[in-house]
Amino acid sequence: VAVLIIACPCALGLATPISIMVASGRGAESGVLFREAAAIEALARVDTLILDKTGTITEGRPTLTDVVAGSGHAESDVLALAAALESVSEHPLARAVVEGAQKRGVPQRKVVGFESVTGQGVRGVIDGRTIQLGNAALVGAQAIPETLSMRADAMRRDAKTVMFVAIDGQVTGLVAVQDALKAGVAETLLELHQQGLRLVMLTGDNETTAHAVARSLPLDEVRANQSPADKARVVHDLQSAGARVAMAGDGINDAPALAAADVGIAMGNGTDIAMESAQVTLVKGELGGILRARRLSAATVRNIHQNLAFAFGYNALGVPIAAGVLYPFFGVLLSPMIAAAAMSLSSVSVISNALRLRNARI
Repeated sequence: VAVLIIACPCALGLATPISIMVASGRGAESGVLFREAAAIEALARVDTLILDKTGTITEGRPTLTDVVAGSGHAESDVLALAAALESVSEHPLARAVVEGAQKRGVPQRKVVGFESVTGQGVRGVIDGRTIQLGNAALVGAQAIPETLSMRADAMRRDAKTVMFVAIDGQVTGLVAVQDALKAGVAETLLELHQQGLRLVMLTGDNETTAHAVARSLPLDEVRANQSPADKARVVHDLQSAGARVAMAGDGINDAPALAAADVGIAMGNGTDIAMESAQVTLVKGELGGILRARRLSAATVRNIHQNLAFAFGYNALGVPIAAGVLYPFFGVLLSPMIAAAAMSLSSVSVISNALRLRNARI
């Protein structure tokens, strides 16, 4: 493992902003970027890790799996309306719906008056009709026909995300997408758990879907139906209870929580606003980067403590001798040449010790 330090302050001083790239044998693109020096020390002291679901625990590349039309409507119409709205959205789920519609040859429609409702879905006007696409909170749970509600529950138990389509306030169908877990995520979370971290998953998804995704993961807590404000509130509540919190996420909805956490960790393949809100970026979006970052944090903090011990040790011995504290007893004075050599040796020892981080096993 190589550690590349960019714009490093003297002796890794933690007060100055610093960028550090940790690159594995596969290259820098699989590494970790620290945007702030303080995050190095803070990450080593974290005891709670909050994780977003989509794009953090899962791949963030969902695919369209199901289209269900209500009575009197065609599946192609339901999908066409959903795809028209999602063609304007930047959410990862939107791409899945649009690509699914394209593969099925559904004609594209034009949407006007597009509006994104944070944590709920999207709405707009298509062919003079108001179309809504999102969760039950957006379309109104009481407006969902029982048959569609039952189908939606079954899909959620299979870890699928369900979005309802409503025309002028009437729910006419649903679309479902599914996102696979990232490779090795269970093993990574298990190792983080074994290090003593409390693992909490937050998601704006439905309760049933959230628990279906979490079923095979070593999580301590799962919270569903979380808005961006809810996620930030969870961070504040944990901090108020004395926890040192790291938050890992990739989307616009995660930005408030990333900024509120003691350490914000952004996925490098996520949104720009998430990376701007975080102090640490996992360049390739691999959760294994959190393990590498924590190991580097621990190694760096340990190295800083060693360097401080070297510096204080030299001064604690050299300054009193140079001041003549031994002269009344032994007649010993410190030669200026020896003092200069000792000062040089102090700097050399500190720098040499810091350079050992290049060979840190992370």
